[in-house]
Amino acid sequence: ELARLESQLAAEYDALADKGLALDLTRGKPSPEQLDLSERLLSLPGEGDHAAGKTDVRNYGGGAGLPELRSIIAELLGVEADRVIAQDNASLSIMYDLLTFSMLFGTPDSQRAWKDEPVLRWLCPVPGYDRHFNITEALGIEMIPVPLGPTGPDMDEVERLVSNDPSIKGMWCVPIFANPTGAVYDDHTVSRLARMATAAPDFRIVWDNAYVVHTLTEDFPKVPDVDTLAAEAGHPNRFWQVCSTSKITFAGAGVSFFSASRANLDWYLGHTSVRSIGPNKVNQLAHARFFGDADGVRAHMLRHREVIAPKFEAAAAALAHRLGEYDVARWTRPEGGYFIDLEVVDGTATETVRLAKEAGVALTPAGSAYPYGKDPEDRHIRLAPTLPPLAEVETAMDVVGLCALLAACRGALAD
Repeated sequence: ELARLESQLAAEYDALADKGLALDLTRGKPSPEQLDLSERLLSLPGEGDHAAGKTDVRNYGGGAGLPELRSIIAELLGVEADRVIAQDNASLSIMYDLLTFSMLFGTPDSQRAWKDEPVLRWLCPVPGYDRHFNITEALGIEMIPVPLGPTGPDMDEVERLVSNDPSIKGMWCVPIFANPTGAVYDDHTVSRLARMATAAPDFRIVWDNAYVVHTLTEDFPKVPDVDTLAAEAGHPNRFWQVCSTSKITFAGAGVSFFSASRANLDWYLGHTSVRSIGPNKVNQLAHARFFGDADGVRAHMLRHREVIAPKFEAAAAALAHRLGEYDVARWTRPEGGYFIDLEVVDGTATETVRLAKEAGVALTPAGSAYPYGKDPEDRHIRLAPTLPPLAEVETAMDVVGLCALLAACRGALAD
């Protein structure tokens, strides 16, 4: 029976491979239709519109960014406006700076620069974001994976690790619609992260709120006030919160934001003032004009939802149609964010990705959601359905499902 199914699937796969498909599900990029939603930005702020209060945005200075835009983002994050700074287009750059400054100079709570520590370690909830892992790997920080569930990381394991090991200096977190599973940290998890005792006095949590307003439903998620929770527990500098407009307006021409304690902000701006004489305030003013206020951002994101929610629905339907009757895979049904996490039979993710590539569907390499690119079970595949047109999403997901099923059959026959 299994051999007959494998033969049928192989024949169908060969027919698909002959079609010359060229479909891309590798990264969570906005589609052209999404980018078109922000087309008006290209005419903003407009000739003669270059004053934000007493600031001439065409000139040097203003290292913390425009207050008008900072106040909009602060409302979305649930923090005071003076606890947010606005920078250039990529929050990834802020995160890289945060760790690099810590390596070179230490944090406000450090006894010495991190580079002078004998060993450095970092906690990495998995499956997680590969670009986070790239930063810690590039800086020579040892990464320790901890399991990520639907409501956050395994906190028993997190607390056990950080309480006894002063070399563990921090942790990556995507608390809302996590990449790639769509997990949303619940209140209990957030409270434990804010209050837990750590052996390192300068322990930091990078709170990457990349998808804070990226809902796939009609509702926006609750945003916890992590700074207040941490300050009440005696850890006022624990959280480094970042976000950006990269998947809100133009991915290549957005604005990034950093929210933290006053001590953390002063420390960060002290170092960035050496590196830069100020961010792109013209672009920041354009975004302030474009959004108007926080409700303007929310309304804009609901238009994004109209474009991409059908793609997530089509992806789930295609996977269910292809795989639903077989016990070989499961996948997440996120309520926001940009990704689907597909779990296949242990030991078959790499083969599934290879088969998909040869059939003309490009996927993120298996293991990319794990430190050092090594998924110990070879089980997880990140799927990104936002970029292709709807019809291509349906086709690509059907191919992925076929490849997962074929890889599972061949693995079972080999056993």
